[in-house]
Amino acid sequence: MLIGEYTHNLDAKGRISVPAKFRSELGSSAVLTRGLDKCLFLYPKAEWDQMAAKLASLPISSSASRSFSRMMLAGAMEVEIDKQGRALLPGYLREFAGISGQVVVTGAYNRAEIWDKGVWAAYSNDAAADNEANAEKLADWQF
Repeated sequence: MLIGEYTHNLDAKGRISVPAKFRSELGSSAVLTRGLDKCLFLYPKAEWDQMAAKLASLPISSSASRSFSRMMLAGAMEVEIDKQGRALLPGYLREFAGISGQVVVTGAYNRAEIWDKGVWAAYSNDAAADNEANAEKLADWQF
């Protein structure tokens, strides 16, 4: 299970340090792809395999299905986590997420999310402001 929030610096080679608490779950290799809300998703391989199978099962006749699948699958790449716990974020994914300096790595249960620190701050402030309204919308769910 991936949970928590960690701040790290992007190094000169475009690498980030994967939080130590995430490394055992992710292993030495994981799948990085475009995420939602202007972040990147980092999946353990087994979780990615499940996600990719779900994407492949979406109806090809739906333009929304095709578009979402393309964004997730075409943007995906396997990344190695080196012995120092670093993973390379390729330029096209850094550009997509607006990552340039400090990053925030968050746990989202079955995946990690990688955010530019400024984008994360703005997103989390907005989400916090909407938290009570969102909780009410989800009132039928059993927590």
